[in-house]
Amino acid sequence: MALNGIDISNYQRGLDLAQVPCDFVICKATEGTTIVHNTCDPWIQQAIKLGKLWGFYHFMNGEDPIAQAKHFVASCRNYFGNGIPVLDYEMYGRIGTDKAKLFLDYVYDQTGVRCIVYMSRSVCTEEDWSQIAPNHALWVAQYANNNRTGYQSSPWLPDGGFGAWDSCAIHQYTSNGRLDGFNAPLDLDIAYMTREAWGKFANPSGAAAPDVPPAEVAEPSPEGTTLDLAAAVMRGEYGVDAERREKLGDRYQEVQDLINYIDGASASQLADDVERGMFGVVPTRSDVLGDRFSEVQAIVNQRAGVGAARVYTVKSGDTLSEIGASLGIDWHTIASKNGIGAPYTIYPGQKLSY
Repeated sequence: MALNGIDISNYQRGLDLAQVPCDFVICKATEGTTIVHNTCDPWIQQAIKLGKLWGFYHFMNGEDPIAQAKHFVASCRNYFGNGIPVLDYEMYGRIGTDKAKLFLDYVYDQTGVRCIVYMSRSVCTEEDWSQIAPNHALWVAQYANNNRTGYQSSPWLPDGGFGAWDSCAIHQYTSNGRLDGFNAPLDLDIAYMTREAWGKFANPSGAAAPDVPPAEVAEPSPEGTTLDLAAAVMRGEYGVDAERREKLGDRYQEVQDLINYIDGASASQLADDVERGMFGVVPTRSDVLGDRFSEVQAIVNQRAGVGAARVYTVKSGDTLSEIGASLGIDWHTIASKNGIGAPYTIYPGQKLSY
């Protein structure tokens, strides 16, 4: 038996779990040593009322792993023993498995619960997880493509190992999921377990877990996702150095980490990130990637075979904005190139050059 679910963060603010079908939900709770997302607890409280399974995750950044673990445990103290804790290990938080183990060991020592570890499948073999895999289950991200999809009962997951793991407990198979009740992309996941098994991951001792009272979380300032703020920084809206730090306040480090990651990562790695939906669509994608956009988008297009044909065939239900988003191109450019003016009508079977 398997379970269908979603993982969500503050950029899906407003999502109503009562309207979105899911067996489980995993919410972003914390990041680094200071960030607490004020969207997490309301979702968890709603999941509890609805009888849904739930988890909560910490997004690791480049700061001291023990300090991050202390922040995670202190901020989520009453969640342990009720939901599944997760360490999200990706992007600028790839600080080494030795440091990830320090984080994981501290959480276990303090709570008696082992975190599941989330990563892209490539990371399973790019780093040595042999000291972690025996005690921590794997939640892996691997996508067949970036096409829209609903839940899948057998999502694409090629044969082969997962490094130190024999299998994964949860598979995130798209960042472009579409479900009733929420009109925007969602990460969709399948958990290869029963509800009873989920409960054992959350509360392995079987001891009575504490209640989960609503948390009091300060509103982060300024508003917006890390991606949106980073794009605004790249557009020059937050200045530089001391001015930027002052305007971003307690959001500074998370935003600057993303900008630094983009600056230092290879074009191939950034293309992988684009395909996973990490940088959204144009114009946000082009803004946040800045002068790296062209080289990264060229790799994405080449992988998708876009560079050869440069023609898109319109399908029933398509809109110019959706087509542009899927191709990483401003839809106005497509309209102009094909002589399409207001009200920008297109029809199934139409060939659009881009």
